[in-house]
Amino acid sequence: MILGTPTAESSELYAVTMTEGDPSWAGVLAGTALGLPVFHVTEDEVKNRVDPQVYEAEVGVAEMVLDVPVIQDAVKKVRERSSTPVQ
Repeated sequence: MILGTPTAESSELYAVTMTEGDPSWAGVLAGTALGLPVFHVTEDEVKNRVDPQVYEAEVGVAEMVLDVPVIQDAVKKVRERSSTPVQ
């Protein structure tokens, strides 16, 4: 799962939902752990697989205004907590 979320909080929420299930227990994924590997589009694992010109055109401007290290850290912590192997 590749996220393009703009904050650490939203990134963590979506990452948890895709790995452990809906943390609010209100949605259809309540109690359903999908165990999907989750990355933010700004992480090197994703960024290095995208044509640099395409990445710059689609993500570059947003990346300049996002708190990228904090967002990446939030997603990485969820990934590590869920023990989802990186491929």
